[in-house]
Amino acid sequence: PAGVIMRDPWTRCGLVFRLLQAAFAAAALAVMVSTDDFSSVTTFRYLVAAASVQCLWSLVVAILDAYAIVVKRFFRTARAVIILALGDWVTGTLIFSAACGSAAITTLLSNDFGACSVNPCGSFMNATAMAFLSWLARAPAFIGNLWTAVHRIQKS
Repeated sequence: PAGVIMRDPWTRCGLVFRLLQAAFAAAALAVMVSTDDFSSVTTFRYLVAAASVQCLWSLVVAILDAYAIVVKRFFRTARAVIILALGDWVTGTLIFSAACGSAAITTLLSNDFGACSVNPCGSFMNATAMAFLSWLARAPAFIGNLWTAVHRIQKS
């Protein structure tokens, strides 16, 4: 049908940002799971769960973007873009809140308790930084999807 051939620059850019999100979330997940002490703190378990959801969401949308690029078709209808924007908002809120909570606990352990000699604070800090980077990498994709959703709703 008319208007289906891809003319959207966000698909290619979105693919890059989705892969970055997934990579940072996977790095946060891998670093946190590699420690023995993450399961003793609820906030760190929350970070593992949020990073898992973030990684899965980003990979699924990246696969959709890659498929759209390969077949040179544009699959993002107004409804699909709204679903993507809402999914980005939910997963972004999850990963940001998990990163903030983990940063607070890591600061508490390192600065207030001075417990880094018995805890892997460096790993906790690295995992938290990767979670924040994953959240930052999602900002352009979220803004692009939100802009596209508003534009498509105004056109219809």
